[in-house]
Amino acid sequence: MRSDRLHLEWNGAGRTPLRTKLFALVTLFLLGAALALMPRPAKADASPVAVEAKAIDRFRKGSEETRFGDLIYVGGFSFAGSDNRLKGVSGLRVLDGGERFLAITDTGDWFAGRIARDEAGRPVGFEDAILAPIIGLDGTALGGRKYRADAEALTLWRDQAVVAFEHDPRILVFDDLSEPWKSLPTRLTLPVPREELRVNQGLEMLATAPAGSKRPGSLVTIAEGSIDEAGNLFAALFGAPGGGVFKVRKDAKWNVSDGDFLPGGDLLVLERRYEGFFGGLGIRIRRIAGETIRPGALVDGPIIFEASLEDEIDNMEGLSVWRDAKDRIRLTLVSDDNGSLFQRNLLLEFLLADDGE
Repeated sequence: MRSDRLHLEWNGAGRTPLRTKLFALVTLFLLGAALALMPRPAKADASPVAVEAKAIDRFRKGSEETRFGDLIYVGGFSFAGSDNRLKGVSGLRVLDGGERFLAITDTGDWFAGRIARDEAGRPVGFEDAILAPIIGLDGTALGGRKYRADAEALTLWRDQAVVAFEHDPRILVFDDLSEPWKSLPTRLTLPVPREELRVNQGLEMLATAPAGSKRPGSLVTIAEGSIDEAGNLFAALFGAPGGGVFKVRKDAKWNVSDGDFLPGGDLLVLERRYEGFFGGLGIRIRRIAGETIRPGALVDGPIIFEASLEDEIDNMEGLSVWRDAKDRIRLTLVSDDNGSLFQRNLLLEFLLADDGE
C-alpha cells in the first residue's frame, strides 16, 4: 500500500482517509467539551426564610398624626431575615386583597409569602416567606453577578411577572405567578433606546395599566434618572398596540424609584432624594393623570405625599396599589436597605384619603 494513499476500512463498505476520521473524532471531542461547559439550569428551589418584624405604630416620629397629604397611615414594620439574602428589596406587588406578596431584590432573588395582619387589618409581619433565585435566559441563577442580577422593578401582566433590570438593561417575563422562580423567562424588546439609559440610572419603574384606564393592559416604564437634552426622564408605553416613548418632567433633586396605577387609570410615581449627610433623605409621590400618558407626551402631576427623616422612612424603592376587603385603595411601600447596617428594611402601608379617584 502506498504511503501517500493510506486508507482504512470503515463499516465494511468503502474506504475513508485517516485524516477524515481523525477530524471527525476531534470534532466530536470538541462538541462534547462545549456541551459540558454550557450553563446548566440552576435548581430554582424556594428556601424558607424566618422574618423578624418590629412594629412601626407611628409614621411621624413622636407624633400621633395619621394624615400626610392625600395618604392616611395604616401601619407598618421593620424586618430582618434569617437568610442574609434578604436584602435589597426593590420591587413589590401585593396580591389577593393584601394577603400575599411577591417581591424582587436587586441581588437577584424572589421574595414571596403572606402578609400577617392584626384584627384591624394593619400589617404586622411576614409569614410563610421564601427566597428563590431569579433565573436568567440561559437557565442559570442571576445572583452574585450585580450587572446581571440588578432587578429593580416588578409588575404583574397577563398572569405573568415582568421584571426590569438596570445595569444590563432588559425586561424579562416569567410565567406562573404562584412560582415564577421555576420559570425560564422570555425577553421583551427594550422600549427605550438602550443608548439613552445611563449607567445605574436606567429603568426603575414598571406598572400595568388597569382595565379602567385609557390604555388597559399596556405596560409603562420610567427611568430612574436617564434624561433627554431638556432634562426630562425617558419613559415608554409598551406591551400593547399604540406604544412608544414619552417623557416625565424631572425635578433636579428627585429620582424615580417605583410606581403603580390607581384603578381609575392615574399613575402614582414614587420618587426619592438623597442630598448627603446634611441634606438628608426624602420621598414623595406624584399623581399623573392617566389620560395624559401617550407616546410623545411630556407628563407631570401634583405631589400628593411627601416625607423626610422626620418620618419612619428609608430608601423606599417599592410601591404597590391594591384594594382591601372594604374596597378601599391602599398603598404598600417597601425599602431597599442596600445590605447596609445603617439602613432598614421597611414595609409601610397607607390608605388613599381621596378615594373618589
